[in-house]
Amino acid sequence: MVEPQASFELACVADIFGIRRDGIPDWAEFLIAAEHPGPVGTKAGYRIVVEHGLAAVDQADVVFVTGWPTPAEPSRALTDALVSAHARGCLIAGLCSGTYALAAAGLLDGRAATTHWSQTDDLSQRYPLVRVTPDVLFVDHGDVATSGGAGAAADLALHIVRRRCGPELAATIARNMVLPPHRQGGQRQYAIDSRPRRQPDPFGGLLDWCVDHLADELSLATMARRARVAPRTLHRRFQSHLGTTPAAWVQQQRIARAATLLQTTNLPVAAVGAAVGMRDPTNFRAQFRAGTGTNPSDYRRTFAPPRRAPGRGLGPAVLPAGG
Repeated sequence: MVEPQASFELACVADIFGIRRDGIPDWAEFLIAAEHPGPVGTKAGYRIVVEHGLAAVDQADVVFVTGWPTPAEPSRALTDALVSAHARGCLIAGLCSGTYALAAAGLLDGRAATTHWSQTDDLSQRYPLVRVTPDVLFVDHGDVATSGGAGAAADLALHIVRRRCGPELAATIARNMVLPPHRQGGQRQYAIDSRPRRQPDPFGGLLDWCVDHLADELSLATMARRARVAPRTLHRRFQSHLGTTPAAWVQQQRIARAATLLQTTNLPVAAVGAAVGMRDPTNFRAQFRAGTGTNPSDYRRTFAPPRRAPGRGLGPAVLPAGG
């Protein structure tokens, strides 16, 4: 553990491995360790008192690095402790930004790994020997494992319980935590930003115009005519300014608009596809899955707010006395 500590990732591991539950025999010994024991601050503002130092790593079967203050490099003492534990057969797991500590220790060289979707590009640039996999919730090689953003810590921790102690124990713990024993999909469905916004535009208003006409045919030739430049010039400018091609950019905007419609309307899936210029329902479903890692119906079930009857607002929140 390091400061500032990622509160949620630590809580996921503590809840899965550290809490005794009725009807479940004691099955794990859970310790929290830090390079410098004592009070450790968290990102949420409170402090945790840690009793154990890195010596606890020497006896562990599984070590979780529950967060890392990027871009800081881990100390030689922590790196040595992780490498030594790995060498004797301990599973080393990096949760969310904790992946950085494993990468810095060389434990991920030449191997697939993941981290929070917003940090995957940075992780890849800092550690080019790591094969960063942005979409998945977690990657488990048996001896090292990494997870995506905060909630994926629980996915990986339950997976480790399932693999090491059996599916029944993992399912029982998940049921107690009111979590799915195994979550479908990957991180891309959470990375889609469906909020409508105006585009920073070095193309004389072209990008905003395209966003307003996603249902229309938006070929390179059409966009070039609108921008009053040659198609090759527009293609080159897209690569230079946005790091992508016009076709790929349009596809991203269509997926983002489709995500908004799935969240905010009751339109059938085929109608959503047509509204963003993808009129073949089969192709729309395939493209949406390619862009988000899930299908449109599952995305709607996950992210759309519950529908309320017309004219009815939210009632008052009532807490029991003494709560």
